[in-house]
Amino acid sequence: MPSEPLAFHSRRSPVYATHGVVATSQPLATAAGLEILMQGGNAADAAVAAAAALNVTEPTSTGLGGDMFALYYDAQTGQVSALNGSGRAPAALTLDVLREQGFENELPPFHAHTVTVPGACAGWCDLIEMHGSLDMAKVLAPAIRLAEEGFPVAPLTAYYWQRGAEQQLRHAPNGHELMIDGRAPRPGEIFRNPTLARTLRIIAEGGKDAFYRGEIGEKIAAVVQQMGGLMTQEDLAGHTSTWEQPISTVYRGVRIYECPPNGQGITALLALNILSQFDLPADPLSAERLHLIIEALRLAFADSRWYVADPAFEQVPVEELLSMAYAGERARLIDPQRATLDQRHGAPVAGSDTVYLSVVDGYGNACSFINSNYMGFGTGIVPEGTGFSLQNRGHNFSLNPEHPNALAPGKRPYHTIIPAMATRETDGSLYASFGVMGGFMQPQGHVQVVLALLNDGLDPQAALDRPRVCIGSGTAGGSVSVEAGISPDVVARLAAMGHPVEMVSGYERALFGRGQIITRDPQTGVLCGGSDPRADGCALGY
Repeated sequence: MPSEPLAFHSRRSPVYATHGVVATSQPLATAAGLEILMQGGNAADAAVAAAAALNVTEPTSTGLGGDMFALYYDAQTGQVSALNGSGRAPAALTLDVLREQGFENELPPFHAHTVTVPGACAGWCDLIEMHGSLDMAKVLAPAIRLAEEGFPVAPLTAYYWQRGAEQQLRHAPNGHELMIDGRAPRPGEIFRNPTLARTLRIIAEGGKDAFYRGEIGEKIAAVVQQMGGLMTQEDLAGHTSTWEQPISTVYRGVRIYECPPNGQGITALLALNILSQFDLPADPLSAERLHLIIEALRLAFADSRWYVADPAFEQVPVEELLSMAYAGERARLIDPQRATLDQRHGAPVAGSDTVYLSVVDGYGNACSFINSNYMGFGTGIVPEGTGFSLQNRGHNFSLNPEHPNALAPGKRPYHTIIPAMATRETDGSLYASFGVMGGFMQPQGHVQVVLALLNDGLDPQAALDRPRVCIGSGTAGGSVSVEAGISPDVVARLAAMGHPVEMVSGYERALFGRGQIITRDPQTGVLCGGSDPRADGCALGY
């Protein structure tokens, strides 16, 4: 490991290309997506290929045991569609059951009850069916090859893999499938995952039914029940993805798209609407600008942590929340000189570990794609012989029966993972496909890279390189982590304004998220990509 982990001493140029760009947190996954583009695939094909390769090379963050969301920009129609590939709680899991078992306030993070139906496989297949141009066998081929032949593990991945091995895999059934002799692979060490290769081959041949209705689904249900959970094969067989209308707002002439609730993308839109009410200071890392960003995010989280829930169960007032009238009302609660740590959700109606990847193809189609286990390896529970771990996304449910996000059978939880897309209001052309992964940091990262791109005119790589701030736990009153690279004088000024602040460096910089951005020039078609220095990845084009 480097003596100064994640100390940014060098610079990286953005990647320019015309036929396609792929940006992910793992170079081998980026290469897998690029391979599919070079074989004639489009942005959807390459995104799924990269996601599958990330399941192999970064199982510390993502995989078939988790969920996914995607936004897809169709260059022919200029339309953006949203795919919700998140799963639901088991039909037998109720608040009454949890109370009987002694769970009153919160579930333990790695308990089998936190396993919701993994939606990633159906999401991959549905994205290819709707927008792809290749069959799943060809799309999954690079990932299958990586899993069978093995790959050298990247440095940061090795670090987080070891943490996951100690925290989850060693204590979970079949965790040995994701370790070498009871430990995580070391940097540069070859790791092979033959059981995951077999799982991917089953999906390549039989599609999502082979996952949810076949032996894989049987193994998922069996291991969850073995660990005290209530998921059944019927829960898995009944799973469906949903295609939805994305939500959006316009900021500085660019329409920013997010997936609708049950995702937290609305948080970023709320904050951008509030910030549009201010003349932001020119210095991007000044205490005055960072204060406004932090305060806008506090207000946005106050709303989203209350209102965001599964719209199949709760009415989420999206239109009212995103109105500029409401933004003006919320902006008036900000004191430009003083932090407010007790913001509450408003009343707009009268009376969250993850991988994010981005692909833009040579035709101008774009796929903004995110896939996650949630807390690293999720629960760490591995269905026998499958080579992937199961998510713990159900930990985000509230156990308060009065909360809109309260656990209920068949309900989707508040979801932290959010892809983003941006188009120009003048002509509807693609401006950027982008995202920042990392739990409740994600909408905060979206806001900060949008400001870097649109307020400050930075290229994608420079926008991702810029130091960030993060409100802890995505709560309105949370403490503020400030990334190394921001002046100590600025940190002192933020503290004097009333923000509880702490400076963060080293491996802990991961809490500021890991993003990817690809922009497109509408006149020349030239693509420009960047990849976050807080991860092992890169952007590549041809």
